Amino acid sequence: MAGRGSRLRPHTLTVPKPLIPVAGKPIVHRLVEDIAGVLNQDIDEVAFIIHESFGKEVEKELIQIAEKLGAKGTIYYQNEALGTGHAIMCAKDSLSGPAVIAYADTLIRADFDLDTTADSVIWVKQVDKPEAFGVVNLNSNGEIIELVEKPKEFVSDLAVIGIYYFKDIAILKNELQSVLDNNIIHGGEYQINDGIKQMMQKGMKFVPGKVDEWMDCGNKDVTVETNGRMLHFLNQDGENLVSKNVKIDNSTIIPPCYIGENVELINAQIGPNVSIGNGCKVSNSIIKNSLIQTHSVIKNATLDNAMIGNHVIFDGSFKSISIGDYSVLE
Repeated sequence: MAGRGSRLRPHTLTVPKPLIPVAGKPIVHRLVEDIAGVLNQDIDEVAFIIHESFGKEVEKELIQIAEKLGAKGTIYYQNEALGTGHAIMCAKDSLSGPAVIAYADTLIRADFDLDTTADSVIWVKQVDKPEAFGVVNLNSNGEIIELVEKPKEFVSDLAVIGIYYFKDIAILKNELQSVLDNNIIHGGEYQINDGIKQMMQKGMKFVPGKVDEWMDCGNKDVTVETNGRMLHFLNQDGENLVSKNVKIDNSTIIPPCYIGENVELINAQIGPNVSIGNGCKVSNSIIKNSLIQTHSVIKNATLDNAMIGNHVIFDGSFKSISIGDYSVLE
């Protein structure tokens, strides 16, 4: 998760993308919890590969994610964008035993039994346009025999979503060390796929794990869409999404919505598909399909497909907006 998330600017100018909240909880928090739920086994350690510039407060928050699962939290740095294979090797001191590797800008909904007899499970999602993704090629036994990036001819409709299980991560570590030593580069970067391909060539068993939902948080529009989808899932799960101490004055909440602590709603219509973070004040406004972070003031607004950061003051008649932290529009 070392990238700065340039496609999600201005929000990622002050907050790393994996810490942007979706449905009231940072992306990486949700991802770690969802993976833990699928694994259904004790977790010893969660290692986060970040950029050193993220800062000590971010590191502290990440370590707390691990500790909530009863695990050790470890921080590693990738200060140069040299690819997924290089990023994984930045955490080489933690690469032993069974492990999951995940890219921290995606969210999932999954309920499948992890095949721990396989050497590796690559998590996939059935997609409508496989030519836009990296996909897996399966044999007659349902095992993965090939990874194909953006195939021009149909290979399969199972897209690789960027979450992998390895029965012994040390084997991948050795193969990626070979990739680095031999300077095997694609697109100017060292890729995890080259290590996986070397494992396949040695006869190791790879199988797919199919997720039910795969949600991207790559840019503003898809992050707002993902926020709405996640709210629907949490609402279906019966999760209480509206804090008890919300002040509601002549206002309506149309579910599903997440409303954080100490939020004030005055002459407002909120929802559906809206997240409002702690300490916000919304007045004389209609808001739907939007994501508002913390301690912001919104008034006289009609918003749809909007994303607003922390400590923003917004007074206006704009509609589809993207405003970063500490902005003032009056």
